[in-house]
Amino acid sequence: MFAVGISLLHIPWPAVKPASPYHGRFAPTPSGALHFGSVIAALGSYLQARASNGLWSVRIDDLDKRREAAGAADVIRRDLEHLGLQPDQAIVYQSERLADYQAALARLQTAGYIFACGCTRREAVGIYPGTCRNGLPPGRKARSLRLRVPARRIHFRDALQGVQDIDLTTQVGDFVVHRADGVIAYHLATVVDDAAADISEVVRGADLLAATAPQILLQELLELPTPAYLHLPVAQDQQGRKISKQNHARPIADQPAAQVLVAALAFLGQQPPAQLEQAATTTVLDWAVEHWQPARIPAYNPQRCR
Repeated sequence: MFAVGISLLHIPWPAVKPASPYHGRFAPTPSGALHFGSVIAALGSYLQARASNGLWSVRIDDLDKRREAAGAADVIRRDLEHLGLQPDQAIVYQSERLADYQAALARLQTAGYIFACGCTRREAVGIYPGTCRNGLPPGRKARSLRLRVPARRIHFRDALQGVQDIDLTTQVGDFVVHRADGVIAYHLATVVDDAAADISEVVRGADLLAATAPQILLQELLELPTPAYLHLPVAQDQQGRKISKQNHARPIADQPAAQVLVAALAFLGQQPPAQLEQAATTTVLDWAVEHWQPARIPAYNPQRCR
């Protein structure tokens, strides 16, 4: 059995380690400014941490330079300041942690869990068919590296979405851990970082619920701790599309912070009083922490946003 403990990965993190048993995080991709959809994840993770008397951190997932917009990381930092969401530690950038991802990848390779794949993204749409699992076909050159997924199930309970029982073979398949462009894939970088930071609960959008099973598998293979999970409803526009930068979501920086926070609290089922829209940001957040009730969060999108 492959045995790699966190101590062997030598993964550094900011010097301040959490004294609290609770540590949450917000991990945006710097592809643009924050919008209402990303505020939901930021505020939900922040309030879960603050209501638990825990720590809250921010990590910038900036490995994919093709998706990164110039200056977006600084814009995100300013947007969080605009909303009064202050992390307890220095912001961490994935682009500064490449050696640790490579170390984790090397250990998976040594254990025989990794195979080279010559398929293009177009050829591997959906569940990977196993084309290169037993060796590259004649004439194929290695493009990416995939994890050889075992024939088993991953079972976990999401704090909002309930019990999840995932068949790795039919619902996940062999997934990429090192992309053809040389970038470490999202799943591997995420589990390495969450373990290094002692993240105790991952609060994020339900659009990432499907990412949880492959991440739990990697945690098990690397003998890293598995945090708790809470996947929030995803905000949609009037056409039923996820609010995102790709759909030209309105940046929040030019909107009054209190109004944005109150709208996000309402979306999360927290029933904020309307007069909070005229209050100071600190007043809104103090109210939100004091009255935070995760049981009120709807599992799915409760409303479509303009």
